[in-house]
Amino acid sequence: MKRILIIGATSAIARACAQEWAKQGAAFFLVGRDAKKLGAIVADLCVSGSIVLDTLVMDSNHFTAHQAMIELSLKVLGGIDIALIAHGTLSEQGACEADANLTIREFETNGSSFIALLTILANHFERQRYGSIAVITSVAGDRGRQSNYVYGSAKAAVSSFCEGLRARLFKSGVSLTDIRPGFVATPMTENLRLPLFLVTMPEVVAKKIVKGINNKSDILYVPFFWYGIMLIIRLLPTFIMKRMNL
Repeated sequence: MKRILIIGATSAIARACAQEWAKQGAAFFLVGRDAKKLGAIVADLCVSGSIVLDTLVMDSNHFTAHQAMIELSLKVLGGIDIALIAHGTLSEQGACEADANLTIREFETNGSSFIALLTILANHFERQRYGSIAVITSVAGDRGRQSNYVYGSAKAAVSSFCEGLRARLFKSGVSLTDIRPGFVATPMTENLRLPLFLVTMPEVVAKKIVKGINNKSDILYVPFFWYGIMLIIRLLPTFIMKRMNL
């Protein structure tokens, strides 16, 4: 039985991943900001025949709560085989441009809180010498674009942090998967005008994430066609990029 810690368990992608793992009879420790939503997820997972050993209401921006949360999850689960960090917000670029404090808060939510959690988790997994850590970043972190550079820069920071941390953990037999979704049909994106042919359902993304973690993938574009899209965007010269409304 896999013992799984999910931070940001109420997100649509995390919830879909939990349903996939539930089919394998996993045991969960779920962390999220909304107690009501956590309760609904627990009910769904129990119907699926899985075991939710405990839940915890926590705002991941409360950095001082991270250590105690992870220690509690270890006590409840008896060890962690997979840790998934999946919380986050989709920053409103225009509002951030007008408010430096909001920009910093958004960067903390989507960047610094991930880095803080990864630091604590890495120390545990390094001692444990097995297991998998996975973080949901975004294709937005592949290159700064004027439409979402606050959100994108936070995700880029996490991906860069993961690259160095992955090399460190490899020596201990621990994998670290950087999951980079494209457009996914979630409450976070429901008010955006997105090209429908590029939008994927959370359940489809979750299947690929669970498989990628099992395969100890380093970087996982979901769906994979986003690798090609972002490769083109990364290769665009700066003098062209700054003239485009991306």
